[in-house]
Amino acid sequence: MGAEGISFPSVFTEKTGAAHWDVLLRARAIETQTYVYAAAQIGSHNSKRSSYGNSMIVDPWGNVIARCSSSSEPSVAIGEIDLNYLETIRQQLPVYNNKRFDIFQKF
Repeated sequence: MGAEGISFPSVFTEKTGAAHWDVLLRARAIETQTYVYAAAQIGSHNSKRSSYGNSMIVDPWGNVIARCSSSSEPSVAIGEIDLNYLETIRQQLPVYNNKRFDIFQKF
């Protein structure tokens, strides 16, 4: 539908975050051909629960262009969003041209 970016606020445990966070976000950016803005809780919440953090911005090719520090202090990731680059990616790899609207409902 033409989205240029998608936000994924989240909280991953240390174990699942270390294993899955980067790869899932990079995959979402690639498959949707959008910028992904991923905000994540970080730090200890209690003696049994700690969150992974690593908030980041991923470009439509799957490159991480900004990432918060791994400290448990609040931080901000700032990255340059280039909509011309996004359009170039979409033209070079037109994944939505192959969508079968006779099978998948168009919203």
